[in-house]
Amino acid sequence: HLATSLPLPSERNHLRPRIDLVVFMIDIKSKYSLKNVETSLAHVDASFFLGKVCFLVTGVGRVNACSIETNAICKLGKAYCSPVLFCELELEGIRVTTAQRLLRMLQICAGHIPGVSALSFVSLMRNSDDD
Repeated sequence: HLATSLPLPSERNHLRPRIDLVVFMIDIKSKYSLKNVETSLAHVDASFFLGKVCFLVTGVGRVNACSIETNAICKLGKAYCSPVLFCELELEGIRVTTAQRLLRMLQICAGHIPGVSALSFVSLMRNSDDD
């Protein structure tokens, strides 16, 4: 299910499936994209930041068209203890690999991978620099 921003409309709450993973997409060419994500973050329950949120940054193949500093996005990921994935959706190989990574994260977050929790997965993704 896709949403352009949060909060989600409440009139369909009874029809909405359980949410296992929240992926915030940030277009590196649009400052509005980052502002929209920052505004939406306030509407996510704090418990989701224990392994069930990630940031997907698109458009990284064209550095000359970037409107957002990658450091700002990395700081956002660090502040919310959530992984940041960088990709270029226009390249099929990278798009497929990114989709596979997101699917694996979703399987973990939904509890379909025995012995691995969302929280342990995120701790494995942390850089050693974060320690």
